[in-house]
Amino acid sequence: MEKFPLSKQEVEKIIDKYPTPFHIYDENMIRENVMRFKKAFSIIPGFKNYFAVKANPNPFLLSILKELGLGADCSSLPELVLAEKIGLKGEEIMMSSNDTPVEEFAKCKELGSIINLDDISHIEFLEKNCGLPELICFRYNPGPARQGNVIIGNPADAKYGFTKEQLFEGYKICKSKGVKRFGLHTMIVSNEQKVENLIETARMMFELAVEIKEKTGIELEFINIGGGIGTSYKPDEPTTMSYEEIARGIKKEYTKFFTGALQPKIFMECGRTITGPFAWLVTRVRHLKHIYKDYVGCDACMANLMRPALYGAYHHITVLGKENQPCIFKYDVTGSLCENNDKFAIDRMLPKIEVADILVIHNTGAHGYAMGFNYNGKLRSAELLLKKDGSVELIRRAETIDDYFATMIFKK
Repeated sequence: MEKFPLSKQEVEKIIDKYPTPFHIYDENMIRENVMRFKKAFSIIPGFKNYFAVKANPNPFLLSILKELGLGADCSSLPELVLAEKIGLKGEEIMMSSNDTPVEEFAKCKELGSIINLDDISHIEFLEKNCGLPELICFRYNPGPARQGNVIIGNPADAKYGFTKEQLFEGYKICKSKGVKRFGLHTMIVSNEQKVENLIETARMMFELAVEIKEKTGIELEFINIGGGIGTSYKPDEPTTMSYEEIARGIKKEYTKFFTGALQPKIFMECGRTITGPFAWLVTRVRHLKHIYKDYVGCDACMANLMRPALYGAYHHITVLGKENQPCIFKYDVTGSLCENNDKFAIDRMLPKIEVADILVIHNTGAHGYAMGFNYNGKLRSAELLLKKDGSVELIRRAETIDDYFATMIFKK
């Protein structure tokens, strides 16, 4: 877990200009992490990471990642447009949607982005409405052959992807229709903490690529082994898994299956490990409540960070200015949403908390702001960037009540 880079005094100055709650990202940490990530995986032929836009769709951050050579993994039309607006183009963008409408396929064709089909029926749908592209990719669902994890579920229960038999049929159909270039994709784990599971996914895909070559004659141009590299949400643990260990394991499997002319590029679509550990939700304590339990009421709520309520996920909490005080008081840390699961922490041991204390909730740089919502009339918070020179820049303003009412139609 990454240490919060600012002091209480520095944060109080920021709050004077940008009231809580807000998410703040550390540009230096993100840049250093991406460079280490790229260096580790550079041993793998043709390696490229397509950042999962769903993890953090902020154009400032996406522009930094583009500058560092990352592509964009998109799953909707607005995400495609966002990638286009920051200057990504062509095969720097990969589209992996499901229940896909015509408009999304049409935008992919316009941009020249990689289309990753989710179902065999989409071949005919795409051909009829937009025409088949020169390059096409299929998403593979291994079903009962593999186990997922708590966050993403088991593949056999997932709505995504082709069966193995459908893959072979799909490649043959597209080859017969003149498609020249092919890719293969899967995504079966999320926030995976075991290196061997990530390597096993790569091995599974490499073995399948060889079988595709044998049964269809198609040599895959690339294999996207998905994302899912986990990060630490707890103190005294490494911020990220060992990129070097993962890369060495994947490279070892790669050399077992691919020799000579067959040398497919290897792609990933990591999001969480790229930005997740390098952001924090900053919130101020509004009220303390003492009934059957002791509650800390914050000005942030699950509309700002819903992972604890949705997954029971652990996010560490620091009380600014009390970092060295003993954590001997047990609290539920809550927001003001009219839902009883609106809690950032349950039975969390913390220093003694007082009204107006500033709490920092760690590791909110992926699936944090991105999963925000307006239920209960809650307004989404601002996003700030702690820049390389130590200054702070607003990279998304907080929503206003006017924003909330902007799409409503009132009867006259």
